[in-house]
Amino acid sequence: MSNLELGMVGNGSFSALVDRRSRIVWSCLPRFDGDPVFSSLLQDDPEPPHGFYEIVLSDFESSHQAYERNTAILRTTLHDRHGGAVEIVDFAPRYVDHGRTYRPLMLVRQVRRLAGRPHITVRVRPGSGWGAQPASTTWGSNHIRYVMPDTTIRLTTDAPLPYVLDETPFVVDEPVHLVLGPDETLSSAIATAARDTFERTREYWLDWSRSLSIPFEWQQAVIRAAITLKLCAYEGTGAIVAAMTTSIPEAANTERNWDYRYCWLRDAYFTVHALNRLGATKTMERFQGWITNVVAASEDGHLQPVYGIGREARLVERTVDTLSGYRGMGPVRVGNQAYEHLQNDVYGSVVLAAAQSFFDERLRHPGDVDLFEQLERVGEQAVRLYDQPDAGLWEFRTRASVHTFSALMCWAACDRLANIAAHLGLEDRAGDWREHADRIHADICERAWNEELGCFVDAFGGDNLDASLLMMEHVGFLPASDPRYVATVEAIEKRLRRGPYLFRYASDDFGTPETAFNICTFWFIDALCAVGRREEARELFENMLERCNGVGLLSEDLDPQSGELWGNFPQTYSMVGLILCAMRLSKSWEHGF
Repeated sequence: MSNLELGMVGNGSFSALVDRRSRIVWSCLPRFDGDPVFSSLLQDDPEPPHGFYEIVLSDFESSHQAYERNTAILRTTLHDRHGGAVEIVDFAPRYVDHGRTYRPLMLVRQVRRLAGRPHITVRVRPGSGWGAQPASTTWGSNHIRYVMPDTTIRLTTDAPLPYVLDETPFVVDEPVHLVLGPDETLSSAIATAARDTFERTREYWLDWSRSLSIPFEWQQAVIRAAITLKLCAYEGTGAIVAAMTTSIPEAANTERNWDYRYCWLRDAYFTVHALNRLGATKTMERFQGWITNVVAASEDGHLQPVYGIGREARLVERTVDTLSGYRGMGPVRVGNQAYEHLQNDVYGSVVLAAAQSFFDERLRHPGDVDLFEQLERVGEQAVRLYDQPDAGLWEFRTRASVHTFSALMCWAACDRLANIAAHLGLEDRAGDWREHADRIHADICERAWNEELGCFVDAFGGDNLDASLLMMEHVGFLPASDPRYVATVEAIEKRLRRGPYLFRYASDDFGTPETAFNICTFWFIDALCAVGRREEARELFENMLERCNGVGLLSEDLDPQSGELWGNFPQTYSMVGLILCAMRLSKSWEHGF
């Protein structure tokens, strides 16, 4: 049965998800939102006819999976019932060569014997058309070509080729190397190419991890989260996807199945913010280039909540019947209707994502007056729309309200524009934006406050709560010491907490949610620490670390009873929450020894 005990490998061009028995169950080519060449994650069949790539150990007994320390290199160890064992190393090459980052559409697998006389079977079965059609094959002396309508990939290997073609078991005496990538001839011997790219990729990730400004405590969890976020950035354009998958349901046997392989402006802001806190600023600079082009192409500063990673504006949502879905829990969706939604918080997300570029002296291309003027177009939309109904950050499909979080983020856009203008010496513009921010702030405090409940509520004039209200302190709208904020935290805890987890709201278009939303639990942990309940926050944070899968990754949701992960995977929101809470809660380096 499928589960989310998966590791991810990638290099900023593509990614692949690998289960604990070495099966690659998901990988889209030629980019994150493409047709899945390996799609068995969404097939309810333990032996699907195609859509996977695996190394099968005969008489399998157990396995273990772990990342090589501080890298995106995944090691899977398989043990058989006779004392034999093999190790499978998976990675996507990424390294700097002649001043450029090399990140081909290439997956390298290395298999070596650890003990005994293990027998393995190599099974490579890509497909296309969302699982509809297997690839056809041709081969040469050391390679197999897998031909599909829109792409051809080549497996080059020093394994006995007839055994790979016929899926015949063979004994692993010497290391086996398998390079799956473009339909091109390798320029060097297979083993040499695999070893060279391994060493250079390993060194790249060690150098990158070494550059992070990490907290004293929970270092390995933070480094793993940071690497995962970097792997979710599509470096061809600078876009950042919300997750690598589509249609992993938020809860068992529901239709809460969505395609998250796109760039939500809100999610991308949180990812950039987390990486900036760690000192990894290049992702911000690339995303800034992406968002600058989005803003430049918009009419009067209007922004959608989500775009394709190549800035595609239309993401027409459809279902496919060629894949049965995760554990058979369809539908499988491609595209996302949210591109049509009005979500007014996006204007704040864009300004917040760009704001650091005006103040960070490390950046090669700091923000300037031209960028500020582009952001002013976004801010003008925030001023116009802060008190207008929208679908909200939770993307309600059948109801609209003036959502407090949307208004809050519109305020943040004006507040940051005032700060940026002052920094640039544009005093008149700073005064104008400060006036807008103050007016919106006062309006939110009046219209989002429910006197009867004694707290802020999720919509102007409403009486419901949602977890996004916890962000009032995070974006600087209210200090944590403000009694109104403290009361709101306590009301949310009473209404939405389930054991050590937090739900995002009480109900939506589909009824009552069954799973906790991981980023909301992290928001709650952060809020508890802010209001002085630090030890409680640490306890809840430790619990969330235990909910990570075996290699330290999180999906979008989890079952509060079983702790099982649900929802699209790996979820950038969740990994962001882990990083920010660790940085808030950790002992300082000065006091940690």
